[in-house]
Amino acid sequence: MTEQKTSDDAVSEFDVAIMGGGAAGLTLAMHLHRARPGTSIVVVEKSTRAPEAAHKVGESTVDIAAHYMRDVLKVEPHITGRQLDKFGLRFFFTQADNRDIARRVELGHAHRPHVGATYQIDRGRFENYLSDELTDLGVDVWVGHRIDKIDLTDTGRRHSVSVTTPDGEHRGIRARWVLDASGRASLLKRKLGLAKPNGHNVNAAWFRIDHPIDIDEWSSLSSWHERITDGHRRLSTNHLMGEGYWVWLIPLASNSISVGIVADAEIHPFDKINRFEKALTWLREHEPQCAEVVESHRDKLLDFKVMRNYSYGCEQVYSEQGWCLTGEAGIFLDPLYSPGFDVISLSNGLITDLVTRALDGEDISELAAIHNNVFFLVTDGWLPIYEGQYPIMGNARVMSAKIIWDTGVYWAVASLLYHHDQFRQLGDRPRLVAQMARISTITEPVQRFFRQWYDVEPKAHADGFVTYYDFDFMTRFHEGMVGDLPDAELDDQFAANLDELERIAGELVSAVIAECDAADDEVRRDQADRWRADKALMRLVDSYQSHGTSEEAWITVGPDGLAKGGGRDFSIRPHGSDAAAPTKGTEGDIEAGALAGGQSR
Repeated sequence: MTEQKTSDDAVSEFDVAIMGGGAAGLTLAMHLHRARPGTSIVVVEKSTRAPEAAHKVGESTVDIAAHYMRDVLKVEPHITGRQLDKFGLRFFFTQADNRDIARRVELGHAHRPHVGATYQIDRGRFENYLSDELTDLGVDVWVGHRIDKIDLTDTGRRHSVSVTTPDGEHRGIRARWVLDASGRASLLKRKLGLAKPNGHNVNAAWFRIDHPIDIDEWSSLSSWHERITDGHRRLSTNHLMGEGYWVWLIPLASNSISVGIVADAEIHPFDKINRFEKALTWLREHEPQCAEVVESHRDKLLDFKVMRNYSYGCEQVYSEQGWCLTGEAGIFLDPLYSPGFDVISLSNGLITDLVTRALDGEDISELAAIHNNVFFLVTDGWLPIYEGQYPIMGNARVMSAKIIWDTGVYWAVASLLYHHDQFRQLGDRPRLVAQMARISTITEPVQRFFRQWYDVEPKAHADGFVTYYDFDFMTRFHEGMVGDLPDAELDDQFAANLDELERIAGELVSAVIAECDAADDEVRRDQADRWRADKALMRLVDSYQSHGTSEEAWITVGPDGLAKGGGRDFSIRPHGSDAAAPTKGTEGDIEAGALAGGQSR
């Protein structure tokens, strides 16, 4: 940054200055305005109006972000009328040479979920809408302005920000709060030395094509199409999964599509995907059916972008001294499960609570520390979902169980608390905080278990279909996250969810141990012994064996079955096996998954 002198008559005063006018900054401005309409706000953005199908990652929303946009920001008319309804997260696992989508193990919804509508967001269209709406509401949105200098004070005086206008003139801002939403530029993080690596070394490359690639057209097999009873696969966030990688396909309302490659650097080096031609070559090798479709429309390529070692942390995100970080200006975990907008939703809510209470004269010094701890309690808890887990993506059997588990935990814990507006209230909710201390004792051993299970589990090699609602506990968690429970009832529900997660995990571990004990493979039998020596895992097994489950609706893995859900057995057998006919699940007359192996990895 270069120091510029600014005359007093070119200085504007605001309650809040937001640095960055992308999705994080604009939604934060809208949230602040909704919460405290009299607040004077300026949003400073270096670029001009964003194009549709903007060159940005983060188009897919899940439950928390969708609730935030729809019910907190009150932008439902835009997201339902100008964006795409999303058909959940859908996964296709590696099978043979990946040239036939219908032969790949599939995990996703068969019909639209009963609750929790989510959306595919065209970032350019969304950001332009927010910018226009904010301007109409009286919020200052300065586009084409470069931030030159930030001066923070710790004396209660206003902070100063110096900017250069599109005409090259210098302007000054004085604000009680400076909020950094500058994305990976991370203006305040760099200034204050708050950067923190997290050890999750994964890279990404993505591009947009100005053509609506439709995954439903990748197969003409009628039985494959009949799996979906209400909806279209193309509206899902579609994931093509393989060892150490996944490829996303996200449709956009502008009639284009976003295609991304996300890969573990130790398995798929960055220099194999860091140019479009290289990425296409990589797709030909690992996802040839996808590569063929992309090649047929390469003349409509809109852009190409990469991020190397994209995941990072931060030492602090909120301060009682009048500054905060949100979005990628603070942390970024991983795009799997689409948590980016969720993190923004959580962070913006905590920031809005801090800022509005401070502007109303409240002493927020203690609250800032509490909110900072709450933010990292959540995001640090999400990191183990990703760190060291990318190799598992090559095994349909293990990764399917992991996806069901991760999604169930998300609905039962974070989404339940967010829908009940609990994160900003945790300082006054000691019973809930005490229960939250249990979460890591459940989830961390299970994530470790998935890695160890993958190491001894043969790869799956057969087609099949599993839906989220094939498991009754998933329906309960999903439908139970919404509503308006009083605090006491919410405390009871949260504790009950954690109890059920313990039992579900315990049965999963118990079933896999039993399978390994019965195996001819000494490596698998030895791993079963090591699991029995793991006190954290055995505590989960004890919970299951002592209390059972509330009903027959949990994950069970055995020698010839991936799962039982609500009494339905999902057999694991090779394609073309003489085994019994596939079982029907709760989402419709769907073939159950033939997911397992018997072949070496």
